[in-house]
Amino acid sequence: MQTRPTRRTALLLGLTLAAAPATALVSRYASPADAAVQATGLDDPAKKEIAMQIVCSAENSSLDWEAQYTYIEDIDDGRGYTAGIIGFCSGTGDMLELVELYADRKPGNVLQKYLPALRDVDGSDSHDGLDPNYTKDWKTAASDTAFQQCQNDERDRVYFNPSVSRGKSDGLRILGQFCYYDAIVMHGPGNGGTSFGGIRSRALQTAKPPAQGGNETTYLNAFLDARVWAMKQEEAHSDTSRVDTAQRVWLGNGNLDLNTPLDWKVYGDPYHIG
Repeated sequence: MQTRPTRRTALLLGLTLAAAPATALVSRYASPADAAVQATGLDDPAKKEIAMQIVCSAENSSLDWEAQYTYIEDIDDGRGYTAGIIGFCSGTGDMLELVELYADRKPGNVLQKYLPALRDVDGSDSHDGLDPNYTKDWKTAASDTAFQQCQNDERDRVYFNPSVSRGKSDGLRILGQFCYYDAIVMHGPGNGGTSFGGIRSRALQTAKPPAQGGNETTYLNAFLDARVWAMKQEEAHSDTSRVDTAQRVWLGNGNLDLNTPLDWKVYGDPYHIG
């Protein structure tokens, strides 16, 4: 597994996506059917699979996102352990909530004993109470389909569903919804200047989305400009190729529906989906 930039530029300050409709957020314990939103965009199963692969290319240098359930390491970014299919972090709250969900669904599981430690290290890069066996036990848990489903559901609840819902509300097609999703994966939800809400607010200062009468391509270029600015505020994100040689290329080609075939590069590595 290659070390790669982590996704957040700020600690999660809550799970509410700035300006997102209330219906975009669902209970942690909602069923997958309850959490689903109408499949009219990136949430179409085929398009969602493409989105998972593209994000995985940037987060894990692979298209095989389902191989990442077992992934866990400290990449020395100040956020403790980063793990799983979306990079849940011990220092940013989302790993804690994932393990809490797993304990709720499957009491007595191998990770439940770490809940006190995860609460203690939240907001820091500490491993206190986690080492030396947490990484081993995470990988054991990741072979459990119940834990895999928990990862899927938390990814959707915190990141995928809110970003797709916000994209639809802004009148964006599938590429725009993906741009939102990739941004919230890296930067986290919230209103801070370098969080998703801050990036969107910065874009709105120079362009309007289609829902407000603006041109979609013009708005998405403004959003990607704001995204690149946010990435450059932190050394871990200073390589902006996931925007420059992927999303910006598709936008320039007019591929607003993210249709295949897709070719792109991240950190200089080429990828293809036929």
